Amino acid sequence: MNWLTNFVRPKLRALVSRKSAPENLWLKCPKCEQMLFARDWEANQQVCTHCGHHMRLRPMKRLPHLFDEGKFELHPLPKVTADPLKFRDTKRYDARLKEAQSKAEGTTDALVVATGLLGSRLTVVAALDFGFMGGSMGTAVGEGLVMAADLAVARKAPLIVFSASGGARMQEGILSLMQLTRTTIAVRRVKEAGLPYIVVLTDPTTGGVSASFAMLGDVHLAEPDAIIGFAGPRVIQDTIRQELPPGFQRSEYLLEHGMVDAVVHRHKMRETLIRLVSLLMDPLVVESRSLTVAGG
Repeated sequence: MNWLTNFVRPKLRALVSRKSAPENLWLKCPKCEQMLFARDWEANQQVCTHCGHHMRLRPMKRLPHLFDEGKFELHPLPKVTADPLKFRDTKRYDARLKEAQSKAEGTTDALVVATGLLGSRLTVVAALDFGFMGGSMGTAVGEGLVMAADLAVARKAPLIVFSASGGARMQEGILSLMQLTRTTIAVRRVKEAGLPYIVVLTDPTTGGVSASFAMLGDVHLAEPDAIIGFAGPRVIQDTIRQELPPGFQRSEYLLEHGMVDAVVHRHKMRETLIRLVSLLMDPLVVESRSLTVAGG
């Protein structure tokens, strides 16, 4: 009896028992509500394999798909005063920052600045992270954008910005609003140096970011179905008390009304940017090729 109880029964129980499935193995697409295998979803750059819905992609997931061979160099953001106004709502601002940093894959704020080869050409990329306090722009983001512009000018490289933000960071008050002017001046320096400045508008791009550097590109690309505007559609509808057109403030609507130059699928973003940078950086080469073709 002891032999059956102590040896045989545990062995049989181990054979028939099933281990619980790992967490986060599946997720549901918020648009079509189909279940997605997480590993396939990650491999597909977080685009739904059923309906093509583009979910929000954090910079450290985006950059490896952008640069040649997935290689790039991260540039730490300049140090700023962490909590200049000693702001507190239901929680202290410095506590909110630490909480966001603990979930941010090693980044310190809502902007990631990286350099690397894009189509064999050195390129500076600044990508906002909506997962970090809604991609809100405070002094750290402003300083980071200025740094990215300075890097582009110093290295004679194009500057590409991926925007994803709810706007200015309220916990920094007027210091946050000052970044609208500072980032605008930084973009101007890139343009005065004769370098391309390309903006990729991702979901969502709103508030102070849309009122500054996100709308100043030489070329504006957008990911499909992204919300782009200053105030959100719900705020506008409540203000004007009128029904808004279908698809209002979505990428495709803005393309139809001339606000963006192209809506580009995430899988085609890298090749599109390589082509654009080549056209903007090598206009004489492109012109000479055109003349050769035209002249036979």
